[in-house]
Amino acid sequence: MKSIIILAGLATLAGGAQAQTTAQTTAPATAAPSAATSVKAGATVTDVAGGTVGTIKSVEGDLAVLSTGTVEVRLPLSSFAAGANGPVIGLTKAQVEAAASGATAERQAKLAAQITAGTTVMDTSGGTVGKIESVDGEFATVATTKNKVKLPISSFAAGASGPVIGMTAAELDTAAAKAAPAATPAADAKPSGN
Repeated sequence: MKSIIILAGLATLAGGAQAQTTAQTTAPATAAPSAATSVKAGATVTDVAGGTVGTIKSVEGDLAVLSTGTVEVRLPLSSFAAGANGPVIGLTKAQVEAAASGATAERQAKLAAQITAGTTVMDTSGGTVGKIESVDGEFATVATTKNKVKLPISSFAAGASGPVIGMTAAELDTAAAKAAPAATPAADAKPSGN
């Protein structure tokens, strides 16, 4: 088996390399859920005391992405109430950011517990990629049926039944083949003397 380090080109999951955090949390509603009609991209969200919490970045189905400028959180539309100047939530900006930080810390702790030797690594579709052979600081070596590939821990996300990466076993093997150093030519054969 070849042992190869792949540092780039992996599809990361769960914000492993993102500057902002995306967390899903719930906030208590302060009025009827009919306020969802005022929850639109660009709307400024305030707390019940009138303090600015952030801005709605987007609305995706029954969830709104709220950006505080530091973190982004997905909140159910039912978390918002209609205020005089737009959507209102029952949390302050500091409380939203603390909840997001807590969710991130919890997710990181779950991932750290899953990145251990012998653990099966899955792809995003639930297919088996390989097993973690070893963990060394910021890297984990994953053994596929063809290669041993050293991946940054940031390439993994915590899954329901173990760590997940954004590549299938075949894609990882292909990336490993492309990253492998070129074979060194055999020493020049010496001509036989007569």
